[in-house]
Amino acid sequence: MDNPACGVILRPMNTDIIIVGGGLNGPALALAAAQAGFTVTVIDSQPVPVHTDPAFDGRSYALALTSARLLRGIGIWPVIAANAQPMLEIKVTDGRAGEGPSPWMMHFDHAEIEEGPMGYLVEDRHLRRAFLDALAADNRITHLAGQTVVAQTVTAGGVQVTLANGEPLDAQLLVGSDGRKSGTAERAGIKRTGWDYGQTAVVCAVAHDKPHSGIAHQFFMPAGPLAILPLTENRSSIVWSERRARAQELVAMDDAAFLNALKPAFGSFLGNIQLTGARFSYPLNLTLANSLIAGRMALVGDAAHGIHPIAGQGLNAGLRDVAALADVLTTARSRGEDISSAQTLQRYQEWRRFDTATLALATDTFNRLFSNDNPLIRAARDMGMGLVNSAPRLRRGFMRQAAGLNGDLPSLMQG
Repeated sequence: MDNPACGVILRPMNTDIIIVGGGLNGPALALAAAQAGFTVTVIDSQPVPVHTDPAFDGRSYALALTSARLLRGIGIWPVIAANAQPMLEIKVTDGRAGEGPSPWMMHFDHAEIEEGPMGYLVEDRHLRRAFLDALAADNRITHLAGQTVVAQTVTAGGVQVTLANGEPLDAQLLVGSDGRKSGTAERAGIKRTGWDYGQTAVVCAVAHDKPHSGIAHQFFMPAGPLAILPLTENRSSIVWSERRARAQELVAMDDAAFLNALKPAFGSFLGNIQLTGARFSYPLNLTLANSLIAGRMALVGDAAHGIHPIAGQGLNAGLRDVAALADVLTTARSRGEDISSAQTLQRYQEWRRFDTATLALATDTFNRLFSNDNPLIRAARDMGMGLVNSAPRLRRGFMRQAAGLNGDLPSLMQG
């Protein structure tokens, strides 16, 4: 529509919101926004066939209780609930591979909080399939698979992106959910702060003889933490953080050699173990966007804050972004405000900035504190874990934090 009085050409909008990134946070935001009445276009660099293999590939996610609430609110949880393994207990110990855990530990039992399990483990194949089906079923959402954005421009009434095929798309708001190397953030001129940990996470899954009883284990070793997280049936997800050179050796091993390397760290408490699915690896670093917003644009998930997986909170932090942004946008529209104005987006940044910075600081501190073999530091941290474990109020505070129950919760996470 032309406005000759002010000499500005207002372009017709293809959609209310464009989301760049089709992983998990992007589709979650699309469904939350569509549920609130917005039209949404999701630009996904991966073609749909990449997401649709029904075989278990070893990848899974730890979902906090509040993340499960969000997924219930946007219609995903009923689809995946039968394949979600509750985390009933968490045991945190210190030690060295082959020597067993230190006697000092933190033990969190879901029975000490009223809300239920602290979280759930869900396989990637179930979660992605549920999101793809939900996107396809909602007529307010357009899912452009196998497409990438090469340019973005702030316009008089919103924002325009250009796809690699040359097609322009216009919207009121652009959201970057495109990972730690976010092109959306880079094109908006947002700088990043962070550093490399010199560690690589090796991710896989194992089947074991004995039942895990819904107990998650975090074993801190000098080179990095080993997480053993319960999946459905007698299976567990492994996230093994090692120094980069050693991780490269682990990835290059055949299955038998890898299992021989894993067993001293894993221990024998679940009986014999066997690999199931593939192995993956990814370098570990901290990367924080210096701003969560720019002109008619916001960042969510790893595009906003990529943290160490030491507490399993990466996806949960992203889903908290999603819930907060959905709240902000819905409130703005109900007031008749511009959903992509600087004032609207500043509310989102103020809501999420402190929480994400605090989480990044906590994971960074824990990794530095525990990923070393200094005997004095080791003695101090073991005593600290024992102190936390002996203080019920402090212990419950840690459990509520792990479940995502602390802080100012967005409506989709309130249950």
